[in-house]
Amino acid sequence: MAYKEFANIYDELIYEDIDYDEISEKIISLSNENNIEFEDYLDLACGTGNVGVRVGKYFKNMYAVDLSNDMLNIAFEKFKQNKIKAKVICQDMSELSLNHKFNLITSVLDSTNYITEEEDLFNYFKRVYDHLKDDGLFIFDINSYYKLSEIMGNNIYTYSSEDVFYTWENTFEDNILNMFLTFFVKNENNLYERFEEEHFEKAYQEKDIEDILNEIGFNILGKFCGYSDLKPDNNSERILYVLRK
Repeated sequence: MAYKEFANIYDELIYEDIDYDEISEKIISLSNENNIEFEDYLDLACGTGNVGVRVGKYFKNMYAVDLSNDMLNIAFEKFKQNKIKAKVICQDMSELSLNHKFNLITSVLDSTNYITEEEDLFNYFKRVYDHLKDDGLFIFDINSYYKLSEIMGNNIYTYSSEDVFYTWENTFEDNILNMFLTFFVKNENNLYERFEEEHFEKAYQEKDIEDILNEIGFNILGKFCGYSDLKPDNNSERILYVLRK
């Protein structure tokens, strides 16, 4: 199971590498540009709530969904500290069922790549579509095929700080990136505890993604190179999609 023990150190390891303010500002800007009502917001694969806590404050109602209870527990505390009333739900986003519709749904930081079966990918997009209000927006990103196959594939990374050391070993085969992580984390007794996690991401061609979106009925309003205003090219590592129901 991914994101269990890792959830407790996720923010420490990831926060410096990700500009959550930039991501959130882009989402709000796109929402304003497309004239959505700031009533109901759903953050899918919300993780520890770093995007949800920034975007959710603009909405009257917020839901946060993730498959990891450990991540949700951390997200819940952030929402509480920031006085955001969010319904926090543990659910597989490819089986999304909330009995509620939203003006905005987001799924960021390559959460979509974690869906490795095409049937599940179709179900995920279809359930998002069904949970949107008419004219609602769905904003999500993917790690590009180029990034997973050429940059991350078959590489080894290490990280070291006073409290954490980890190795990250990647293999790329049949369009799947297998990420095997080994952590050594200092505990309150100044001893290092070891744990391991294994993550899988599917490298999708943009055409394959867009064929499914078009089949379901989404209107693709735009594509960006990450959270910039630039259009993606062959060397883009993250691709942002903006869709309307």
